Amino acid sequence: MSAGRPLNVVVTGGSGPSGIATARALREAGHTVFAVGSDGPRIEAAAAEAGGGVIPLVCDLASLAEVRALHATISATAGRVDGVIHLVGGWRGARGITDQTDEDWDFLERGALTTVRNVTRVFYDDLAASEAGRFAMVTSTAVATPTAAGASYAAAKAAAEAWTLAVAEGFSKGTHSAAVIFVAKGLVDAGMRARSPERSFPGFTDVSDLAAAAVGLFTTPAAELNGRRLVLSR
Repeated sequence: MSAGRPLNVVVTGGSGPSGIATARALREAGHTVFAVGSDGPRIEAAAAEAGGGVIPLVCDLASLAEVRALHATISATAGRVDGVIHLVGGWRGARGITDQTDEDWDFLERGALTTVRNVTRVFYDDLAASEAGRFAMVTSTAVATPTAAGASYAAAKAAAEAWTLAVAEGFSKGTHSAAVIFVAKGLVDAGMRARSPERSFPGFTDVSDLAAAAVGLFTTPAAELNGRRLVLSR
């Protein structure tokens, strides 16, 4: 619930279609939005596509030092952060268990888990102090039904879920804040449909629906959200 002022919301993974849709929806809901990506030109283009007022920022979220610098930049210009919508993704798979590579594991651990750890550690105090503090990450239905081919991906996502639930337990101790997990089979956007018109993407969640769910976090009481896995797949 809103603290009576425009909320400051950070959208990580802001360069992709889900980040653009979420940043746009949050901005249209009246929030101040910071879209974060690792590539300067890409995040600037994405912020422009999301709409006027979305602020692009560059950060390697796998670097704790860079995330601390990101926090300092936002704090200096806008004050406390009220929400973080974490949309950093990436997938790698193999044929089975024996050919799961260390390189793929390092990539997935860095993207799926290390970024969640860094962002929540750095922004936790801001979110806990907010009257509407919200943290959300996106996970996959693969965590509940992992395959041998996707073992590393599912394991990294499961670890990120466990970390997020630990954040939720921290928020449960006398705060108005909530940490949630959005669960989706996969995300789809207009570009994907245009590139593969023959596909129906069964069970996939449109990025506009993810964006609407993110906006809804800030008008739903924390007690109804904290620690929940919110299934978005149809």
